[in-house]
Amino acid sequence: MNNNSETYTIAFYNIENLFDIENDPLTNDDDFLPTSAKRWTPKRYQNKLMKLGTVISKIGEENTEIAPVIVGLAEVENSKVVSDLVRSKNLIDQAYSYIHYDSSDERGIDVALLYKSDVFKVENSETFSVYLQDELGKQDYTRDILLVQGELYNEKLNIIVNHWSSRREGEKETEFKRIAAANKVNSIIRTLKQKKSSAKIIVMGDFNDNPNDNSLSLLEKESELYNPFKTVWSREKGSQNYNFQWNLFDQILFSTNFFDANNSALDFDSADVFNSKFLTQYHGKYKGQPFRTYVGKKYKGGYSDHFPVYIRLKTS
Repeated sequence: MNNNSETYTIAFYNIENLFDIENDPLTNDDDFLPTSAKRWTPKRYQNKLMKLGTVISKIGEENTEIAPVIVGLAEVENSKVVSDLVRSKNLIDQAYSYIHYDSSDERGIDVALLYKSDVFKVENSETFSVYLQDELGKQDYTRDILLVQGELYNEKLNIIVNHWSSRREGEKETEFKRIAAANKVNSIIRTLKQKKSSAKIIVMGDFNDNPNDNSLSLLEKESELYNPFKTVWSREKGSQNYNFQWNLFDQILFSTNFFDANNSALDFDSADVFNSKFLTQYHGKYKGQPFRTYVGKKYKGGYSDHFPVYIRLKTS
Protein backbone atom coordinates (compact mmCIF):
# COMPACT_ATOMS: atom_id res chain seq x y z
CA MET A 1 0.00 0.00 0.00
CA ASN A 2 1.48 3.36 -0.93
CA ASN A 3 1.90 6.15 1.59
CA ASN A 4 -0.23 8.55 -0.42
CA SER A 5 -3.27 6.35 -0.06
CA GLU A 6 -6.50 8.12 0.71
CA THR A 7 -9.11 6.93 3.16
CA TYR A 8 -12.84 7.04 2.53
CA THR A 9 -15.37 6.65 5.32
CA ILE A 10 -18.70 4.99 4.51
CA ALA A 11 -21.29 5.19 7.27
CA PHE A 12 -24.77 4.16 8.29
CA TYR A 13 -26.95 5.93 10.87
CA ASN A 14 -30.45 5.29 12.19
CA ILE A 15 -31.39 8.86 13.11
CA GLU A 16 -34.49 8.07 15.22
CA ASN A 17 -37.69 9.47 13.72
CA LEU A 18 -36.65 12.46 11.66
CA PHE A 19 -40.14 13.80 10.99
CA ASP A 20 -41.07 17.28 9.85
CA ILE A 21 -43.74 19.15 11.81
CA GLU A 22 -46.44 18.99 9.10
CA ASN A 23 -49.32 16.53 9.22
CA ASP A 24 -49.17 13.98 6.39
CA PRO A 25 -52.68 12.49 6.05
CA LEU A 26 -51.24 9.43 4.30
CA THR A 27 -48.92 8.29 7.10
CA ASN A 28 -49.02 7.67 10.80
CA ASP A 29 -47.03 10.79 11.77
CA ASP A 30 -49.44 12.09 14.43
CA ASP A 31 -46.89 11.61 17.23
CA PHE A 32 -44.64 14.16 15.54
CA LEU A 33 -46.75 17.30 15.37
CA PRO A 34 -46.63 20.49 17.48
CA THR A 35 -50.06 19.52 18.88
CA SER A 36 -49.15 15.92 19.81
CA ALA A 37 -48.25 14.67 23.29
CA LYS A 38 -44.61 14.78 22.18
CA ARG A 39 -44.98 18.47 21.25
CA TRP A 40 -42.76 18.19 18.16
CA THR A 41 -42.20 21.92 17.59
CA PRO A 42 -40.19 23.83 14.95
CA LYS A 43 -37.59 24.57 17.62
CA ARG A 44 -37.16 20.89 18.52
CA TYR A 45 -37.02 19.93 14.84
CA GLN A 46 -34.29 22.52 14.16
CA ASN A 47 -32.36 21.36 17.23
CA LYS A 48 -32.44 17.78 16.00
CA LEU A 49 -31.25 18.78 12.51
CA MET A 50 -28.38 20.74 14.02
CA LYS A 51 -27.38 17.85 16.29
CA LEU A 52 -27.56 15.21 13.55
CA GLY A 53 -25.50 17.47 11.29
CA THR A 54 -22.78 17.62 13.94
CA VAL A 55 -22.68 13.82 14.23
CA ILE A 56 -22.64 13.06 10.50
CA SER A 57 -19.85 15.58 9.86
CA LYS A 58 -17.69 13.93 12.55
CA ILE A 59 -18.18 10.19 11.89
CA GLY A 60 -14.79 8.52 11.73
CA GLU A 61 -13.01 11.81 12.35
CA GLU A 62 -10.43 10.23 14.67
CA ASN A 63 -8.93 8.50 11.63
CA THR A 64 -9.58 10.91 8.85
CA GLU A 65 -10.20 14.63 8.77
CA ILE A 66 -12.90 14.27 6.14
CA ALA A 67 -16.60 13.62 6.72
CA PRO A 68 -17.96 10.36 5.25
CA VAL A 69 -18.31 10.27 1.46
CA ILE A 70 -21.41 8.07 1.75
CA VAL A 71 -23.94 7.87 4.59
CA GLY A 72 -26.96 5.56 4.63
CA LEU A 73 -29.83 6.78 6.81
CA ALA A 74 -32.82 5.08 8.42
CA GLU A 75 -35.99 6.68 9.82
CA VAL A 76 -36.48 9.72 7.59
CA GLU A 77 -40.07 10.77 6.91
CA ASN A 78 -39.68 12.25 3.42
CA SER A 79 -37.39 14.10 1.01
CA LYS A 80 -38.04 17.41 2.76
CA VAL A 81 -36.42 16.29 6.03
CA VAL A 82 -33.38 14.93 4.15
CA SER A 83 -33.09 18.20 2.26
CA ASP A 84 -33.40 20.16 5.54
CA LEU A 85 -30.73 17.93 7.07
CA VAL A 86 -28.13 18.39 4.32
CA ARG A 87 -28.75 22.15 4.37
CA SER A 88 -28.67 22.42 8.16
CA LYS A 89 -26.11 24.68 9.82
CA ASN A 90 -23.55 22.02 10.75
CA LEU A 91 -23.76 20.03 7.53
CA ILE A 92 -24.20 22.55 4.74
CA ASP A 93 -20.42 22.95 4.27
CA GLN A 94 -20.15 19.23 3.44
CA ALA A 95 -22.24 19.74 0.26
CA TYR A 96 -24.05 16.40 0.42
CA SER A 97 -26.43 15.30 -2.31
CA TYR A 98 -29.07 12.73 -1.42
CA ILE A 99 -31.30 9.96 -2.73
CA HIS A 100 -34.67 9.22 -1.19
CA TYR A 101 -37.81 7.40 -2.31
CA ASP A 102 -41.11 7.25 -0.43
CA SER A 103 -42.03 3.72 0.63
CA SER A 104 -45.35 2.29 1.82
CA ASP A 105 -44.10 1.78 5.37
CA GLU A 106 -46.96 2.13 7.84
CA ARG A 107 -45.09 4.59 10.02
CA GLY A 108 -44.08 6.59 6.97
CA ILE A 109 -40.35 6.19 7.55
CA ASP A 110 -37.84 5.39 4.84
CA VAL A 111 -34.16 4.90 4.20
CA ALA A 112 -32.04 7.44 2.28
CA LEU A 113 -28.46 7.92 1.12
CA LEU A 114 -26.29 11.01 1.47
CA TYR A 115 -23.22 11.24 -0.73
CA LYS A 116 -20.56 13.69 -1.83
CA SER A 117 -21.23 14.06 -5.53
CA ASP A 118 -17.74 15.36 -6.25
CA VAL A 119 -16.29 12.01 -5.07
CA PHE A 120 -19.07 9.46 -5.57
CA LYS A 121 -20.71 9.61 -9.00
CA VAL A 122 -24.18 8.10 -8.88
CA GLU A 123 -25.24 6.23 -12.01
CA ASN A 124 -28.49 4.56 -10.96
CA SER A 125 -30.82 4.18 -7.99
CA GLU A 126 -33.96 2.13 -7.41
CA THR A 127 -35.98 0.57 -4.61
CA PHE A 128 -37.23 -2.94 -3.91
CA SER A 129 -40.08 -3.83 -1.60
CA VAL A 130 -40.15 -6.75 0.83
CA TYR A 131 -43.44 -8.60 0.58
CA LEU A 132 -44.80 -9.52 4.03
CA GLN A 133 -48.19 -10.73 5.23
CA ASP A 134 -49.85 -10.36 8.62
CA GLU A 135 -51.75 -13.12 10.46
CA LEU A 136 -54.88 -12.36 8.41
CA GLY A 137 -53.02 -12.78 5.12
CA LYS A 138 -53.13 -9.04 4.39
CA GLN A 139 -50.03 -7.29 3.09
CA ASP A 140 -47.87 -5.86 5.84
CA TYR A 141 -46.02 -2.81 4.52
CA THR A 142 -42.44 -2.18 5.58
CA ARG A 143 -39.48 -0.05 4.48
CA ASP A 144 -38.19 -0.52 0.95
CA ILE A 145 -34.62 -1.57 0.24
CA LEU A 146 -32.62 1.09 -1.62
CA LEU A 147 -29.99 0.21 -4.24
CA VAL A 148 -27.60 2.96 -5.33
CA GLN A 149 -24.98 2.30 -8.00
CA GLY A 150 -22.10 4.62 -8.70
CA GLU A 151 -18.37 5.12 -8.93
CA LEU A 152 -15.92 5.92 -6.15
CA TYR A 153 -12.22 6.29 -6.94
CA ASN A 154 -12.66 4.54 -10.35
CA GLU A 155 -14.39 1.64 -8.65
CA LYS A 156 -18.01 0.74 -9.44
CA LEU A 157 -19.96 0.22 -6.22
CA ASN A 158 -23.40 -1.23 -5.53
CA ILE A 159 -24.74 0.06 -2.21
CA ILE A 160 -27.80 -1.55 -0.66
CA VAL A 161 -29.46 0.36 2.21
CA ASN A 162 -31.80 -1.46 4.60
CA HIS A 163 -34.04 -0.96 7.61
CA TRP A 164 -35.54 -4.34 8.45
CA SER A 165 -38.66 -5.05 10.51
CA SER A 166 -38.39 -4.39 14.23
CA ARG A 167 -38.62 -6.85 17.10
CA ARG A 168 -41.50 -4.97 18.71
CA GLU A 169 -43.82 -8.01 18.80
CA GLY A 170 -40.97 -10.26 19.96
CA GLU A 171 -37.67 -11.40 18.48
CA LYS A 172 -38.78 -14.92 17.47
CA GLU A 173 -42.29 -13.81 16.43
CA THR A 174 -40.89 -11.30 13.94
CA GLU A 175 -37.83 -13.21 12.73
CA PHE A 176 -39.59 -14.39 9.54
CA LYS A 177 -39.87 -10.74 8.43
CA ARG A 178 -36.11 -10.20 8.66
CA ILE A 179 -35.43 -13.52 6.93
CA ALA A 180 -37.73 -12.33 4.11
CA ALA A 181 -35.70 -9.11 3.86
CA ALA A 182 -32.43 -11.09 3.79
CA ASN A 183 -33.81 -13.26 0.97
CA LYS A 184 -34.76 -10.12 -0.95
CA VAL A 185 -31.25 -8.67 -0.58
CA ASN A 186 -29.76 -12.00 -1.68
CA SER A 187 -31.93 -11.93 -4.80
CA ILE A 188 -30.87 -8.34 -5.60
CA ILE A 189 -27.22 -9.41 -5.26
CA ARG A 190 -27.78 -12.48 -7.47
CA THR A 191 -29.09 -10.19 -10.21
CA LEU A 192 -26.10 -7.82 -9.80
CA LYS A 193 -23.66 -10.75 -10.05
CA GLN A 194 -25.39 -12.14 -13.14
CA LYS A 195 -24.63 -8.84 -14.85
CA LYS A 196 -21.09 -8.70 -13.48
CA SER A 197 -19.64 -11.58 -11.48
CA SER A 198 -16.99 -9.38 -9.83
CA ALA A 199 -19.53 -6.75 -8.70
CA LYS A 200 -18.40 -4.80 -5.63
CA ILE A 201 -21.24 -4.76 -3.12
CA ILE A 202 -21.81 -2.96 0.17
CA VAL A 203 -24.88 -3.86 2.26
CA MET A 204 -25.66 -1.49 5.13
CA GLY A 205 -28.53 -0.97 7.46
CA ASP A 206 -30.38 -1.29 10.72
CA PHE A 207 -31.14 -4.99 10.46
CA ASN A 208 -32.87 -5.24 13.85
CA ASP A 209 -30.77 -8.38 14.27
CA ASN A 210 -27.27 -8.91 15.63
CA PRO A 211 -24.28 -10.15 13.58
CA ASN A 212 -24.77 -13.75 14.77
CA ASP A 213 -28.52 -13.96 14.02
CA ASN A 214 -29.96 -16.17 11.28
CA SER A 215 -30.90 -13.34 8.91
CA LEU A 216 -27.36 -11.94 8.84
CA SER A 217 -25.80 -15.41 8.55
CA LEU A 218 -28.06 -16.03 5.56
CA LEU A 219 -26.84 -12.81 3.95
CA GLU A 220 -23.19 -13.59 4.62
CA LYS A 221 -23.35 -17.15 3.37
CA GLU A 222 -25.55 -16.88 0.29
CA SER A 223 -24.14 -13.63 -1.03
CA GLU A 224 -20.54 -14.31 0.08
CA LEU A 225 -20.31 -11.14 2.13
CA TYR A 226 -17.89 -10.30 4.92
CA ASN A 227 -19.28 -8.81 8.13
CA PRO A 228 -16.56 -6.90 10.04
CA PHE A 229 -19.04 -6.07 12.80
CA LYS A 230 -18.91 -9.63 14.11
CA THR A 231 -15.67 -8.70 15.86
CA VAL A 232 -16.69 -5.11 16.71
CA TRP A 233 -19.69 -6.21 18.82
CA SER A 234 -19.02 -6.99 22.48
CA ARG A 235 -20.65 -6.77 25.93
CA GLU A 236 -19.34 -3.22 26.17
CA LYS A 237 -19.92 -2.12 22.62
CA GLY A 238 -22.88 -1.90 20.28
CA SER A 239 -25.00 0.60 18.37
CA GLN A 240 -28.19 0.33 20.42
CA ASN A 241 -28.92 -0.58 24.03
CA TYR A 242 -31.99 -2.43 25.24
CA ASN A 243 -32.48 -3.48 28.86
CA PHE A 244 -28.80 -2.66 29.50
CA GLN A 245 -27.64 -5.09 26.81
CA TRP A 246 -25.70 -3.85 23.79
CA ASN A 247 -27.09 -4.83 20.39
CA LEU A 248 -25.30 -4.21 17.14
CA PHE A 249 -28.29 -3.99 14.83
CA ASP A 250 -26.50 -1.44 12.62
CA GLN A 251 -23.90 -3.07 10.39
CA ILE A 252 -22.10 -2.73 7.08
CA LEU A 253 -21.21 -5.88 5.15
CA PHE A 254 -19.38 -6.08 1.84
CA SER A 255 -18.29 -8.47 -0.87
CA THR A 256 -15.01 -10.26 -0.18
CA ASN A 257 -13.37 -8.79 -3.31
CA PHE A 258 -12.56 -5.68 -1.21
CA PHE A 259 -9.72 -7.82 0.19
CA ASP A 260 -8.25 -8.51 -3.22
CA ALA A 261 -5.53 -5.87 -3.40
CA ASN A 262 -4.50 -6.87 -6.93
CA ASN A 263 -7.90 -6.29 -8.46
CA SER A 264 -9.22 -3.53 -6.28
CA ALA A 265 -8.65 0.21 -6.22
CA LEU A 266 -10.25 0.26 -2.76
CA ASP A 267 -9.26 -2.05 0.10
CA PHE A 268 -11.07 -2.62 3.37
CA ASP A 269 -9.23 -0.97 6.26
CA SER A 270 -11.36 -1.02 9.42
CA ALA A 271 -14.86 -0.94 10.90
CA ASP A 272 -16.23 0.61 14.08
CA VAL A 273 -19.14 2.10 15.99
CA PHE A 274 -18.99 5.89 16.25
CA ASN A 275 -19.74 6.34 19.95
CA SER A 276 -17.84 9.51 20.90
CA LYS A 277 -18.65 10.76 24.37
CA PHE A 278 -20.75 13.70 23.16
CA LEU A 279 -23.25 11.19 21.69
CA THR A 280 -23.83 9.44 25.00
CA GLN A 281 -25.80 10.07 28.17
CA TYR A 282 -23.35 11.68 30.57
CA HIS A 283 -24.71 10.50 33.90
CA GLY A 284 -27.39 8.49 35.66
CA LYS A 285 -28.22 4.84 35.20
CA TYR A 286 -28.15 5.13 31.37
CA LYS A 287 -24.64 6.59 31.35
CA GLY A 288 -22.75 5.61 28.17
CA GLN A 289 -25.90 4.76 26.21
CA PRO A 290 -27.00 6.77 23.16
CA PHE A 291 -28.38 10.20 24.08
CA ARG A 292 -31.86 10.03 22.57
CA THR A 293 -34.28 12.65 21.28
CA TYR A 294 -37.21 11.13 23.17
CA VAL A 295 -37.72 8.46 25.80
CA GLY A 296 -41.37 7.55 25.34
CA LYS A 297 -43.15 10.90 25.16
CA LYS A 298 -40.52 12.65 27.26
CA TYR A 299 -38.31 15.02 25.28
CA LYS A 300 -34.59 14.64 26.05
CA GLY A 301 -33.18 16.73 23.21
CA GLY A 302 -30.46 14.27 22.23
CA TYR A 303 -29.35 12.82 18.92
CA SER A 304 -30.72 9.33 18.31
CA ASP A 305 -31.30 6.03 20.11
CA HIS A 306 -28.64 4.48 17.84
CA PHE A 307 -24.95 5.21 17.33
CA PRO A 308 -23.72 5.41 13.71
CA VAL A 309 -21.44 2.68 12.35
CA TYR A 310 -18.81 3.03 9.66
CA ILE A 311 -16.16 1.29 7.61
CA ARG A 312 -13.01 2.79 6.13
CA LEU A 313 -11.74 1.98 2.66
CA LYS A 314 -8.20 2.82 1.58
CA THR A 315 -7.01 3.41 -1.93
CA SER A 316 -4.50 0.77 -3.01
